[in-house]
Amino acid sequence: MVVQSEETDMPGELPVMPLAARPRFSVVVPALDEERYIGDCLQSLADQDFAGDIEIIVVDNNSSDATAVVARGFGATVVHEERPGVCWARQRGTALARGEFVVSTDADTTFAPDWLSRIDEVLTQHPSCVAVGGPCSFTDATSFWARTYPTLLFGAVALVHRLTGRVLYVTATNLAFRRAVWPGYNTQMTQGGDELDLLRRLQRRGPVVFDRHNPTFTSPRRLQRGLAYNLVVTFFLYYFVAYWLNRVTGRPVVGTAPAFRRAAQSSSFILWASRLLIAATVLALGAVLLRTSMYVVGLV
Repeated sequence: MVVQSEETDMPGELPVMPLAARPRFSVVVPALDEERYIGDCLQSLADQDFAGDIEIIVVDNNSSDATAVVARGFGATVVHEERPGVCWARQRGTALARGEFVVSTDADTTFAPDWLSRIDEVLTQHPSCVAVGGPCSFTDATSFWARTYPTLLFGAVALVHRLTGRVLYVTATNLAFRRAVWPGYNTQMTQGGDELDLLRRLQRRGPVVFDRHNPTFTSPRRLQRGLAYNLVVTFFLYYFVAYWLNRVTGRPVVGTAPAFRRAAQSSSFILWASRLLIAATVLALGAVLLRTSMYVVGLV
C-alpha cells in the first residue's frame, strides 16, 4: 500500500518514527522536467505486488513543466529542492524518507511488478547487508551497443561480486539501502555522487548485495548522441575526470552533464566539443600505436 507523507517545502528531517510504524520502503524519485516519463514511473510503482507499505517521494528539482502536478495526481509526496543537481535532490528526498529502507530510482524508469518484492526477499535473505543493488536495461534501444553495454557492464559487476563479495558499481536507478546507515549524499559531487561515492561509503558500513536478476528499465535518451559521445564525454569526462576532480578538491570543479530532455541539436557547443575531444583521443591513440609499431620493427 502506498502511504503519503504531509507535503512540505521546508528543509530538514522528519522525526524518527518507531520501526513498527514505518513503511518498509521509501522510494525517492528526483525529477527535472519529467512530465513525459514520470507518469509511467509512478504507475509502475503503483502496480507493485509488494504487500507492505510504500512511501513515494518525488523531489521536484526546479521543473518548468507539469512534473509536480502529474506526481501529485498519482498520490506521491512532492517536495521541492531549489539547489540544482541530482545529489541535492536525492539528499532532500532521503532526509525526509520515513521508510526502513530507501529505494533510489529515476523518473524515466519503470519496473517489473515484483521489483520491490524481490528486493525485500534479498534483504530478508541477507539480514546483515546494508544495501542491495541491481542492473538496469534500456527500453526500446535500437542500436546493438545500447543493448549490449548494460549486459556487459552489469554482467561484470555480478561476476566480481560473486568472486569477491564486493560490488564495484551500482546504478542510482536500482539501489535500496538501510535508512539508518545512510551516510548522506556528497552534494559537492555532480556525477557519480549518487552511485560511486554512495556505494563506497555504504560498503564501509556493511555488505552490499548485487541481484543481477532484478533489473529496472530506463529510457535510452541519454544514449541519443551515440557510442563515441557516451564513451568519451559522458563516461570519461563526466564520470571519470569530474568525479575524481570534484572528490579530490571537495567542490564541484566540473559541473553536471547536460540533461537530455529533448532532441539533440547537432550544432550545440557540447556536441562539437565532444567531436573535437573524440578526434584528439583517436589521434593520440594512433600516435601511440604508430610509435609502438616503429619500435617493434626497429625503426626507433
